[in-house]
Amino acid sequence: SPSKRRPQLESSPRQRPTHPPRRPACRRAPDRRARGTMATDMADESELYPIAILIDELKNEDIQLRLNSIRRLSTIAVALGHERTRCELVPFLNESIDDEDEVLLAMAEELGKFVPHVGGAQHASCLIQPLETLCTVEEATVRERAVDSLNQVAAALSTEHLLSHFVPLVKRLATADWFTSRISACSLFAVGYARLSPPTRGDLRATFKQLCRDDTPMVRRAASSALGAFAGVLEKEVLKSELMPLFVSLSSDEQDSVRLLAVENCVALGHLLSAEDAYAAVLPATRSAASDKSWRVRYVVAEQMVELCDALGPSVTQQDLVPAFVRLLRDNEQEVRTAAAFKVTGVCERLTGVSGAEGGPKAAAGAPDGPRLRLVLEHVMPCVADLCRDSSQHVRAAMASVVMGLAPILGKAHTINQLLPLVLHLLRDEYPEVRLNVISRLHAVNSVIGVDLLAQSLLPAVVQLAEDRQWRVRLAIIEYVPLLAEQLGVTLFDAELSKLCVSWLGDCVHTIRESSIRTLKKLVSTFGPDWAQRALLPQVMAARQDSNYLQRMTALLAARQLADALPTEVLLTTLLPLTLDLAADPVPNIRFNSAKTLAAMLPLLESGGQAGLVATKVRPVLETLAGDADADVQYYAQGALEMAHG
Repeated sequence: SPSKRRPQLESSPRQRPTHPPRRPACRRAPDRRARGTMATDMADESELYPIAILIDELKNEDIQLRLNSIRRLSTIAVALGHERTRCELVPFLNESIDDEDEVLLAMAEELGKFVPHVGGAQHASCLIQPLETLCTVEEATVRERAVDSLNQVAAALSTEHLLSHFVPLVKRLATADWFTSRISACSLFAVGYARLSPPTRGDLRATFKQLCRDDTPMVRRAASSALGAFAGVLEKEVLKSELMPLFVSLSSDEQDSVRLLAVENCVALGHLLSAEDAYAAVLPATRSAASDKSWRVRYVVAEQMVELCDALGPSVTQQDLVPAFVRLLRDNEQEVRTAAAFKVTGVCERLTGVSGAEGGPKAAAGAPDGPRLRLVLEHVMPCVADLCRDSSQHVRAAMASVVMGLAPILGKAHTINQLLPLVLHLLRDEYPEVRLNVISRLHAVNSVIGVDLLAQSLLPAVVQLAEDRQWRVRLAIIEYVPLLAEQLGVTLFDAELSKLCVSWLGDCVHTIRESSIRTLKKLVSTFGPDWAQRALLPQVMAARQDSNYLQRMTALLAARQLADALPTEVLLTTLLPLTLDLAADPVPNIRFNSAKTLAAMLPLLESGGQAGLVATKVRPVLETLAGDADADVQYYAQGALEMAHG
């Protein structure tokens, strides 16, 4: 037993590889003589044993046991104490790097939290060695996690230790033969730069410049990915004189995987530079990327278009980015058109200053001014019309998800003339996803066009979609109805949609029936209990006589949901009798749902002063159900009885 021995940390005989080791197909069982156990010198062996087991599992041949132990390294470190953690556990982990990627990933994550366990910032440098080893492995996720942990450790280091331990680490990784080390080095320059002396800063910039011009494309890609963060900590004059040439070089790299990352750098640098410098250096790179020969680069530009507008400012957006955006909307590749379509509303918001959706700029007072609105109408809207009829369903679906946001931007007149026909066209699209995306955002149009036009144009399409063969489309319509009801009012709603809403209670899909009950409860809150008694409850009461047990079940579910939304009088005269009648149903599922519904009604009855009714009518029914032959009926009836007695 591990608790019977004086545990020691024994280093593995394996030497740390100079390059990423190849993983063995299966883990070799360690030699018994080489397996050591660790524990603390505790008086109580019952406290020692679990820790010793965790330590022993670090070398277990079962990967799941090793993984569990690695995830509890902090527990082991607390038991060992600061000194033994530094002198024994950390070196032991460094010698155990030759393991499965899952274990190494967990180790890299845990070591980032280890600064308190090794004695604080003054001893944090001891964690650099195992994390450096993890930065050299082949698996990218392990390296990324190790880099994150190294940045956490570096943030805790003193300036002296940063210079003596961390800077040499960065240089070792940046000049290593194996490219994985150089990739890891790219993300380590920003964390301690501000605390270093000017000569050391110059050395780091020279090293980063070397990585930006590395022969390996993956290293240049990593350098381009890290350039924005590094730019954020550089001095302004250094940023313009040294980093901008590197940015220009990477943005015109021969590899598209490097060039596409330059787009994100355009955003970062646009925020850091003055308007003049951004116009001179960042805008040309943006234009070039927007017309790049690789569709992947153009795709990233389309994805980042809103961020580019924010970074470069409204003037550049109107003069230079709108033409580039229009080209992306008309791109030959459907992936690029799809990405650009998602950004239509965001770009138009930046052009006009009017918010069409949450997260956009603040709405301007009144309508957008003529020149900026004219840009949208003349350049963007023709593209929107084409994309709503695009041959790709993915493009149309993307357009359907954002086209409603254009209504507040365009104003009522242009929405009626240009946008509404496109909305109606998308509502008739053959693909359910397109129809679904339009329905889920119809409220944006409703608030602009008004009730009369809503009833004339959109309402017939909504009624048609309420009977769509795709249940998800019907579900979207059901969830949209409460908002529609608020805008239509009770009279117009009764004329157009009331019967339709009640008919959903008989839908063949359970999710539709369930959602329709929730919607009807919202309608009761909107229109009041009188509307419920007139338009809704007669249909619910009729369902209890239906030969289909699912319809009787729906009536019970409706009674349970509506009980707290209606006055006590309606509960006593309508919903309670329905529930008591169905408690004698021949189907067990109906009976136990009756018990559940009665349990939901009990607090309402007692708070309404109906304790006598509970004793004379409800409790006897529950006692009968508690003796039912079906176990589920008994269970729910017993629970309701406990509530009644309580």
